[in-house]
Amino acid sequence: MASNENEVQVGAQGRVVIPAALRKALKLKPGDRLVARKVGDALVLERREAVERRLRERFKHIPREVSLVDELIAERRDEAERESD
Repeated sequence: MASNENEVQVGAQGRVVIPAALRKALKLKPGDRLVARKVGDALVLERREAVERRLRERFKHIPREVSLVDELIAERRDEAERESD
């Protein structure tokens, strides 16, 4: 294993303890919230703020006055109308 890798064990109720060295390196404190997601066969944990930054970056080309929700609803209505014809 590389020096930045640690083996952890899945415990009761699916709990995993993040090793102290990783918590220190990532400046994780008790109460910090992480988002868990599956990427291929891997489990990725990251700070909620990092997820929000990544999503803002991904959609920064969309003007603030544009509502993606409204656009999605309009698309769905158009599809439903075409299907009913």
